Amino acid sequence: MIKKLSVRIMTMDDVPHIVNYWQSATKDELLRMGAFKEKVPSQRAMTSFLEAQVLLADMNKESFCTIWELEGKPVGHCNVNTISLGKQASMHLHVWEVLERNKGYGVQFVKLSLNYFFKQLNLQKVISEPYALNDAPNKTLQKVGFSFVKEYITIPGSLNFEQPVKQWSLSKATFLKNML
Repeated sequence: MIKKLSVRIMTMDDVPHIVNYWQSATKDELLRMGAFKEKVPSQRAMTSFLEAQVLLADMNKESFCTIWELEGKPVGHCNVNTISLGKQASMHLHVWEVLERNKGYGVQFVKLSLNYFFKQLNLQKVISEPYALNDAPNKTLQKVGFSFVKEYITIPGSLNFEQPVKQWSLSKATFLKNML
Protein backbone atom coordinates (compact mmCIF):
# COMPACT_ATOMS: atom_id res chain seq x y z
CA MET A 1 0.00 0.00 0.00
CA ILE A 2 1.35 3.43 -0.97
CA LYS A 3 1.19 5.88 1.90
CA LYS A 4 0.44 9.57 1.47
CA LEU A 5 3.41 11.79 2.35
CA SER A 6 3.04 15.52 2.86
CA VAL A 7 5.15 18.39 4.15
CA ARG A 8 4.07 21.70 5.63
CA ILE A 9 5.55 24.58 7.57
CA MET A 10 5.72 24.13 11.37
CA THR A 11 2.89 25.61 13.47
CA MET A 12 2.46 26.08 17.22
CA ASP A 13 0.72 22.69 17.36
CA ASP A 14 3.95 21.04 16.21
CA VAL A 15 6.18 22.48 18.92
CA PRO A 16 5.31 19.77 21.51
CA HIS A 17 6.11 17.03 18.98
CA ILE A 18 9.59 18.41 18.30
CA VAL A 19 10.26 19.08 21.97
CA ASN A 20 9.11 15.56 22.88
CA TYR A 21 11.34 14.05 20.18
CA TRP A 22 14.42 15.63 21.74
CA GLN A 23 13.39 15.30 25.39
CA SER A 24 12.43 11.62 25.12
CA ALA A 25 15.43 10.57 23.03
CA THR A 26 17.59 8.08 24.89
CA LYS A 27 21.28 8.57 25.43
CA ASP A 28 21.98 5.86 22.81
CA GLU A 29 19.61 7.41 20.23
CA LEU A 30 21.29 10.77 20.65
CA LEU A 31 24.77 9.24 20.40
CA ARG A 32 23.78 7.65 17.04
CA MET A 33 22.93 11.19 15.86
CA GLY A 34 26.21 12.54 17.21
CA ALA A 35 24.60 14.38 20.13
CA PHE A 36 24.99 14.36 23.91
CA LYS A 37 21.91 14.06 26.17
CA GLU A 38 23.46 16.66 28.51
CA LYS A 39 23.50 19.24 25.71
CA VAL A 40 19.79 19.00 24.84
CA PRO A 41 18.14 22.24 26.05
CA SER A 42 15.48 22.06 28.72
CA GLN A 43 11.88 21.52 27.70
CA ARG A 44 11.09 25.12 28.63
CA ALA A 45 14.01 26.60 26.66
CA MET A 46 13.30 24.50 23.60
CA THR A 47 9.58 25.28 23.68
CA SER A 48 10.25 29.00 24.05
CA PHE A 49 12.69 29.05 21.13
CA LEU A 50 10.44 27.08 18.78
CA GLU A 51 7.33 29.09 19.63
CA ALA A 52 9.26 32.31 18.94
CA GLN A 53 10.37 30.92 15.56
CA VAL A 54 6.76 30.13 14.57
CA LEU A 55 5.75 33.75 15.22
CA LEU A 56 8.56 35.31 13.17
CA ALA A 57 8.31 36.12 9.48
CA ASP A 58 10.15 33.50 7.41
CA MET A 59 12.94 35.93 6.54
CA ASN A 60 13.62 36.59 10.25
CA LYS A 61 13.75 33.00 11.50
CA GLU A 62 16.93 31.48 12.95
CA SER A 63 15.45 28.07 12.18
CA PHE A 64 12.91 27.46 9.41
CA CYS A 65 11.18 24.14 9.97
CA THR A 66 8.94 21.84 7.96
CA ILE A 67 6.85 19.02 9.41
CA TRP A 68 6.75 15.63 7.74
CA GLU A 69 3.37 13.91 7.69
CA LEU A 70 2.55 10.32 6.84
CA GLU A 71 -1.16 9.75 6.20
CA GLY A 72 -1.82 13.13 7.87
CA LYS A 73 0.10 12.26 11.07
CA PRO A 74 3.28 14.20 11.97
CA VAL A 75 6.22 11.77 11.94
CA GLY A 76 9.27 14.02 11.66
CA HIS A 77 10.74 17.35 10.76
CA CYS A 78 13.36 19.00 8.61
CA ASN A 79 14.83 22.39 9.34
CA VAL A 80 17.45 24.78 8.12
CA ASN A 81 19.50 27.08 10.31
CA THR A 82 22.64 29.15 9.89
CA ILE A 83 20.52 30.88 7.26
CA SER A 84 22.06 33.40 4.92
CA LEU A 85 18.99 34.70 3.05
CA GLY A 86 19.25 34.43 -0.69
CA LYS A 87 22.42 32.37 -0.32
CA GLN A 88 22.59 29.20 1.75
CA ALA A 89 21.52 27.39 4.92
CA SER A 90 22.37 24.21 6.83
CA MET A 91 19.76 21.44 6.79
CA HIS A 92 18.88 18.82 9.43
CA LEU A 93 16.47 15.90 9.05
CA HIS A 94 14.71 13.82 11.72
CA VAL A 95 12.15 11.02 11.61
CA TRP A 96 10.55 10.92 15.06
CA GLU A 97 8.64 7.68 14.67
CA VAL A 98 11.01 4.71 15.04
CA LEU A 99 8.64 2.41 13.12
CA GLU A 100 8.70 4.77 10.12
CA ARG A 101 12.50 4.91 9.82
CA ASN A 102 14.41 3.12 7.05
CA LYS A 103 11.38 2.82 4.80
CA GLY A 104 12.52 5.25 2.12
CA TYR A 105 10.19 8.06 3.14
CA GLY A 106 13.06 10.38 3.98
CA VAL A 107 14.02 10.96 0.34
CA GLN A 108 10.56 12.22 -0.57
CA PHE A 109 10.20 14.20 2.65
CA VAL A 110 13.54 15.95 2.06
CA LYS A 111 12.65 16.77 -1.54
CA LEU A 112 9.33 18.27 -0.45
CA SER A 113 11.06 20.25 2.31
CA LEU A 114 13.67 21.58 -0.11
CA ASN A 115 10.86 23.12 -2.17
CA TYR A 116 10.00 25.26 0.86
CA PHE A 117 13.60 26.12 1.72
CA PHE A 118 14.58 27.20 -1.79
CA LYS A 119 11.35 29.13 -2.37
CA GLN A 120 10.57 30.71 1.02
CA LEU A 121 14.15 31.72 1.81
CA ASN A 122 15.33 32.22 -1.78
CA LEU A 123 18.29 29.95 -1.06
CA GLN A 124 20.81 29.15 -3.76
CA LYS A 125 22.40 26.25 -1.88
CA VAL A 126 21.61 23.91 1.02
CA ILE A 127 24.37 22.22 3.01
CA SER A 128 23.91 19.24 5.33
CA GLU A 129 26.56 17.77 7.63
CA PRO A 130 25.28 14.63 9.37
CA TYR A 131 27.38 12.50 11.65
CA ALA A 132 29.55 10.37 9.36
CA LEU A 133 28.70 7.21 11.34
CA ASN A 134 24.93 7.73 10.96
CA ASP A 135 24.21 6.00 7.64
CA ALA A 136 20.51 6.93 7.30
CA PRO A 137 20.83 10.68 6.67
CA ASN A 138 23.94 10.23 4.55
CA LYS A 139 22.21 7.71 2.28
CA THR A 140 19.10 9.91 2.11
CA LEU A 141 21.08 12.99 1.05
CA GLN A 142 22.87 11.04 -1.68
CA LYS A 143 19.57 9.68 -3.02
CA VAL A 144 18.03 13.17 -3.01
CA GLY A 145 20.84 14.39 -5.27
CA PHE A 146 23.16 16.15 -2.85
CA SER A 147 26.84 16.08 -3.84
CA PHE A 148 29.38 14.77 -1.36
CA VAL A 149 31.87 17.55 -0.60
CA LYS A 150 34.16 16.22 2.14
CA GLU A 151 34.45 14.40 5.43
CA TYR A 152 36.06 16.22 8.32
CA ILE A 153 36.14 16.49 12.12
CA THR A 154 34.13 19.25 13.80
CA ILE A 155 31.56 20.04 16.47
CA PRO A 156 28.65 20.63 14.07
CA GLY A 157 26.11 22.11 16.48
CA SER A 158 25.26 23.05 20.04
CA LEU A 159 24.05 19.52 20.88
CA ASN A 160 27.00 17.71 19.35
CA PHE A 161 30.36 16.35 20.43
CA GLU A 162 33.47 16.51 18.24
CA GLN A 163 32.89 14.02 15.43
CA PRO A 164 33.50 13.16 11.81
CA VAL A 165 30.80 14.64 9.57
CA LYS A 166 30.08 14.20 5.90
CA GLN A 167 29.36 17.49 4.20
CA TRP A 168 26.79 17.40 1.41
CA SER A 169 25.72 20.26 -0.86
CA LEU A 170 22.81 20.85 -3.22
CA SER A 171 22.34 23.93 -5.38
CA LYS A 172 18.94 25.28 -6.26
CA ALA A 173 19.78 24.87 -9.98
CA THR A 174 20.65 21.18 -9.53
CA PHE A 175 17.56 20.58 -7.42
CA LEU A 176 15.27 22.17 -10.00
CA LYS A 177 16.96 20.28 -12.84
CA ASN A 178 16.59 16.96 -10.98
CA MET A 179 12.93 17.66 -10.23
CA LEU A 180 12.01 17.91 -13.92
